[in-house]
Amino acid sequence: MKLVLEKLTKTFPGRKVFKDVSIEVDKGKTLVITGPNGSGKTTMMKIISSLMPATSGKVIFQNNGSSFSGVEILPFIGFVAPDLFLYDELTALENLTFFASVSGITGVDFESKLTEFGLKGRSGDLVRSYSSGMKQRLKYVLATMKSPQILMLDEPTANLDEDGKMMVDRVIKNHHGITVIATNEEKELEYGDSIYRLN
Repeated sequence: MKLVLEKLTKTFPGRKVFKDVSIEVDKGKTLVITGPNGSGKTTMMKIISSLMPATSGKVIFQNNGSSFSGVEILPFIGFVAPDLFLYDELTALENLTFFASVSGITGVDFESKLTEFGLKGRSGDLVRSYSSGMKQRLKYVLATMKSPQILMLDEPTANLDEDGKMMVDRVIKNHHGITVIATNEEKELEYGDSIYRLN
């Protein structure tokens, strides 16, 4: 299992974000992408996840002798990000049921997953009533419910208290696939088997 970024370049009108980024990440390894605000960390995460096209270059996921690129990579990814969309007008359980349905995921014990991430007894609450930290926890339930081969974490501990940060630590250390983290937190750089710094 390997994630390959091959000469990724992204430009917006009048601005080049990054150019010719080439990185390889093997199974069981963690890549940390860091850099100042506006350097392109989130943009790179979205490109890797096929949520945004690169201007040039490509992302390839090699698994069991097959290669995947573009939207083919999506089924292998679990994504946590500050701007990840949740339906505020639905309950936590309804959000999980909906996203599992559209992703073709079956057999998940949602109540058990909610308990695992500190949301025991809150499955029937509307997400609009959740604090920012609780929403972040729910995003981790969504990201991990299909045991993804690639775990993408953009600002992984945003809005979380110390107990929540310990939860994230467990998630990262127990993930045996490929992990990609975008962060400016010095402590989170320690997760990286490799670190890529954007200017």
